[in-house]
Amino acid sequence: MKHLFKPQVIKWLWILLIVLVVIKVIWFVVLVWLLPTSGISYVQKKGGKALYYRVKLSPNKAPAPIIKKKETKVVGSIKDIKLLAIYNSSDVTVVTVEYKRKTKVLGRGDVINGFTLESAGQMHATFSKNQQTYKVPLLISSKGNKSIRSNKVSTQTRPKAEVKVKGEVVDAGDHKLIDKSLISHYAKNMDDIYKNIGIKEVKKGKNIEGFNISFIKKGSPFAKLGLKRGDTIKSINGQKIDSYNAAFGIYKDIENIENLTLVIERGKEEMELEYEVN
Repeated sequence: MKHLFKPQVIKWLWILLIVLVVIKVIWFVVLVWLLPTSGISYVQKKGGKALYYRVKLSPNKAPAPIIKKKETKVVGSIKDIKLLAIYNSSDVTVVTVEYKRKTKVLGRGDVINGFTLESAGQMHATFSKNQQTYKVPLLISSKGNKSIRSNKVSTQTRPKAEVKVKGEVVDAGDHKLIDKSLISHYAKNMDDIYKNIGIKEVKKGKNIEGFNISFIKKGSPFAKLGLKRGDTIKSINGQKIDSYNAAFGIYKDIENIENLTLVIERGKEEMELEYEVN
């Protein structure tokens, strides 16, 4: 039998194969020893700081403005208001106050120096401002007399007899003549007004549109003025009577008035009543 390879050739082939295996084993050992412990680019660092990021949420370059809450300052003081007089009835509260050396007549809901009149008792008036309430005491004169007027009669005292009023109202055709003494009397005696005439407010929603005459005493000076029950007084001398302050403001200066023009609503008609004071 003829051999394909000579024995010497086979011997060298085995030696070469063994050498290649040894080289491969050595190369594998070297690779294992030189490679990092985890991953190709792994680098172990000790004592490093944690990373953090500063994130800006606002799209503008400028920082967002800090809005400061505005402090509400109370302007004026309740001590600046002096209570001079009070008038109370079942449906009307009117006070006279002094503010900055000027007197002013206020009805419920009227405002002075930022304070709103809420109510009044026998010896004080209650005002409100910024959801707080304030009580203003009634001033008492040096003689000890209270500056208060009220139509509430005490059960312990007898009501005073009505004083006969001097002066007359004379019909002059297109207008009426009023004696000045008559005006002077009612300017100083408000209680006598309410003994002869009853007045109540006329409202549309929350707004006062005038004052309606609920009753009028027969034969009284007010009846002689031509006024009737059911009439609504809309304006006096061109000034709308749309608040108690407007009505009593005219009352306060009534002694200085020489001519009066009343616009009244009777039924569905408006008419003017002319008066001359002498």
